Amino acid sequence: MFETLKTFIGSITGEQEPQFSEADPRLAAAALLVHTISIDGVVTDAEKSQLQSVIQSKYGLTEDEAVELIEDASAADKEAVDLYRFTSVLKRKLSEEERLDILAMIWDMVYADGVVHEFEDNLVWRIAELLGISSRDRIILKQRARNIAE
Repeated sequence: MFETLKTFIGSITGEQEPQFSEADPRLAAAALLVHTISIDGVVTDAEKSQLQSVIQSKYGLTEDEAVELIEDASAADKEAVDLYRFTSVLKRKLSEEERLDILAMIWDMVYADGVVHEFEDNLVWRIAELLGISSRDRIILKQRARNIAE
């Protein structure tokens, strides 16, 4: 009932309902990626391009679907008060290996602009902790991303 009312009101006001639900791990992962590239205060074209490429290839989405996911993720990130909203979905729905893949994607985003800002490094540490990923695995993934970026 509430969802129908929300859809009706959205159609009147011109607001579109997000395609990806809050319980969708793709939205949670994309929101963390969006948060990662914006935490240093500057979102470069290289980061935007890398974000779209990573999301398209990881989830097998068309360009339009990837753009929609990024838009929904950006909106979710702006509404979020903490990272737990996203990491809890990922921890609940993904295996440890899948969570490691998410952290690897996040490290790729950190290195997309060629500079690792201290805020980005701290963010990845917090995300890894919330995802239940060990410090050892976090550092291994960081080194792997750095080697690829060089």
